[in-house]
Amino acid sequence: MTRALRTPAFLTALGILVFCAAGWSAAISAYSMYMQKKAIYAPQGRLLRSLPARTEHWERVGPDQTVDAETLKVLGTDNYVTRSYRRIDAADRSTLELHAAYYTNQIDTVPHVPDRCFVGAGIAKVGGPWFVPIPMDTSGWAPHPSAGAEERDAPPDKRVLSVRLPDSSPFGPGRRVRLPRGVAPDRPFQMQISKFEDPSGRTIFAGYFFIANGGWVASANEVRTLAFDLSEYYAYYLKVQVSSTSVKSADELAAQAGSLLDDLMGDIMCCVPDWTEVQDGTYPADNPRRTAAGR
Repeated sequence: MTRALRTPAFLTALGILVFCAAGWSAAISAYSMYMQKKAIYAPQGRLLRSLPARTEHWERVGPDQTVDAETLKVLGTDNYVTRSYRRIDAADRSTLELHAAYYTNQIDTVPHVPDRCFVGAGIAKVGGPWFVPIPMDTSGWAPHPSAGAEERDAPPDKRVLSVRLPDSSPFGPGRRVRLPRGVAPDRPFQMQISKFEDPSGRTIFAGYFFIANGGWVASANEVRTLAFDLSEYYAYYLKVQVSSTSVKSADELAAQAGSLLDDLMGDIMCCVPDWTEVQDGTYPADNPRRTAAGR
């Protein structure tokens, strides 16, 4: 065995492995690639359950849903909210269930989406998925007041707009917060929506999208790619899911979700890090970019 370890073939192979390992390590260092991600949270520890229970057009119905310890372990995070909202300004009194869950430092986690979780619970998928634009009131979307020329002049897919927090916000009514990168009046959010049927025959439409590292996607297969950016020191993603048993189509669910998100989107963005500040190195306090810039 010892003699075999001294053969030219073995020594050559060993040399190649050592060279490749050293080269990979050097490449990681030279190009500032971060293979392991650090957890990051919203400023002031804001949690999703702090989202307002009543907005201009919607109000909470009943208490927020909670899960037992075993289910919480499966969910993989304790920063979540599952809440029913009802329209307060429409004759149909539509009801939606909002489920939002925040993940950080565990980007290899498989996202919990209806396509998997509903089916696993015995609810049959009977239609979709459809990628449906979310109609929202974008008239107030504008560059953030602190945006510099580089941020304002960025290409459409990199541009970052902001929205004003409503008077119902617990996070500073009237101030402006940034939206995910690339979303704009002519580039709306989309939801991936599917139709389900439970064992009693009741129809459920459920849709979702993700916010991750300052961007957004409507696919569970894309969110980990978005969040696991090798150039970033931190990683997070937030699933925003809306479902209803009272709507009749995917388009109707998207329209109702758009109305709810008109009231809540700014508050939702307060529950994730402002990624412009992360990339500028001003947040959080241990951001390596802060040290590199001598702040």
